Amino acid sequence: MSILSATLARVKPSPTIAMTTRAAELKAAGRDVISLSAGEPDFGTPENIRRAGIAAIEAGRTRYTAVDGLPELKRAICRKFARDNRLDYRPEQVTVGTGGKQVLYNALMATLDPGDEVVIPAPYWVSYPDMVLLAGGTPVFVPGARERGYKITPDQLEAAITPRTKWFLFNSPSNPTGAGYSAAELKGLTDVLMRHPHVWVLTDDMYEHLAFDGFVFATPAEVEPGLMDRTLTVNGVSKAYAMTGWRIGYAAGPEELIRGMRKVQSQSTSNPCTISQWAAVEALTGPQDFLAPNAALFQRRRDLVVAGLNAARGIDCPVPEGAFYVYPDISGCLGLTSADGTPIDSDEAFTTALLDEAGVAVVFGAAFGLSPAFRVSYAASETELTEACARIARFCDGMH
Repeated sequence: MSILSATLARVKPSPTIAMTTRAAELKAAGRDVISLSAGEPDFGTPENIRRAGIAAIEAGRTRYTAVDGLPELKRAICRKFARDNRLDYRPEQVTVGTGGKQVLYNALMATLDPGDEVVIPAPYWVSYPDMVLLAGGTPVFVPGARERGYKITPDQLEAAITPRTKWFLFNSPSNPTGAGYSAAELKGLTDVLMRHPHVWVLTDDMYEHLAFDGFVFATPAEVEPGLMDRTLTVNGVSKAYAMTGWRIGYAAGPEELIRGMRKVQSQSTSNPCTISQWAAVEALTGPQDFLAPNAALFQRRRDLVVAGLNAARGIDCPVPEGAFYVYPDISGCLGLTSADGTPIDSDEAFTTALLDEAGVAVVFGAAFGLSPAFRVSYAASETELTEACARIARFCDGMH
């Protein structure tokens, strides 16, 4: 009899991590592989932030902090929300965790009971449904159609809500599609949520500062202040500040919820890394002038990748509003066979053959809940992206 729990049996390992690991193994074995599967910036943490971490070490700031964050960091987070999102929070309404993933997990663990439902637009970040399952809840998926840029409509959200709905879990700009909801599009969704006072809103705003073509980021509680008392606004320093390995995420919301999340964290990890917290203070309060140039760099990469993929046979790639992902549709490739004889009967088969035959690692769409497609992370050099798109085009041309 297995020692593992029935709950764990409902959960699958992260496909993005699995693909990144396989690509690294092939590279280590001498294969020429371009990996576009990992979701992290390819440039270093800004110098002022690195120096803040070093200064914390040298000053001996290496002891435990409060379970869910330094007072100085919580005050910096409050200032960030006021500055960037016009949201007024107090430090006691803020929690800090070991990355945005822990913050989301804490919220779900603190609130879900068996039978509770969480409405999740699809495509979704791979961890959302599994975190819901681990917390005892039931994920309910709402598909965003390709022709709508993978965004859901207010009518779809209305239809998905039941008396058992506890949360609406929302991510914009999106991982994996890069789709961003304008304030007007968000207003349509928040109007629905205002009609259902039992539904709470869990926002993942991690890609806030990666917005293109004049797209203006907005978050639900900003668009509809009437939702403030039942919204947890989640963010972090990983993506915009190139601090993925520092592992600092944060959120603000109603005090009762924050206290519950603190209790979960007190019995799991306790405080996030003290040194990383001091670095995050500098990230949020120091110079922000690099954010716009970085977003412009990613926009150029997006344009390169979208053009390259749309030139490939059988691929249809929409133009996303933000983040650093594209999510091309490969309906035109299904039913074909790769040059080496692999039947392309699913997006997983496509991405497996693409890695084996062309040396390009991407993540198959079924992992994100909407097929047939795949996710490309264009957090890579333009040289790598150009070569990767050329390999994808040759791979598609070789299908028959």
